[in-house]
Amino acid sequence: MRLTESGLMLATAESCTGGWLGQAVTAISGSSAWYERGFITYSNDAKCEMLGVQPTTLEHHGAVSLQTAREMALGALNRSHAQIGVSITGIAGPAGGTATKPVGTVCLAWAMRQGSVRQKIHLFPGNRDDIRSQAVVTALQGILEILNDAAPPIA
Repeated sequence: MRLTESGLMLATAESCTGGWLGQAVTAISGSSAWYERGFITYSNDAKCEMLGVQPTTLEHHGAVSLQTAREMALGALNRSHAQIGVSITGIAGPAGGTATKPVGTVCLAWAMRQGSVRQKIHLFPGNRDDIRSQAVVTALQGILEILNDAAPPIA
């Protein structure tokens, strides 16, 4: 895994995927060398208590927002020994969607301890499992993108 090669550890913060990302990374033998910990923060209280998401962020932007995803990723870093944090928050359905945030809306963020934060919002198609699966794949792809961008150029 690229994290092992880079000597980096990963922390995850999940809401709508309910631990699916953590399950995906721990399905890989040897993941303890690069997976530091995961937070499943399904409720708003859990996001605040476990990750330090500000109540005002949730009040003004909602749990499904780039702002909340950002605070979740940074919280995963601040409450772990990892160097990379990734977060997922969204509406997997079949209920819970609105006109402005329909079912399938998923916000993700990736943060590096000594770097920037990246954020993306997606509208994934399909049923609950489809949406959650696409969110996990997107989170993993984002980790690889960060590692590729952080890698030194090949001489």
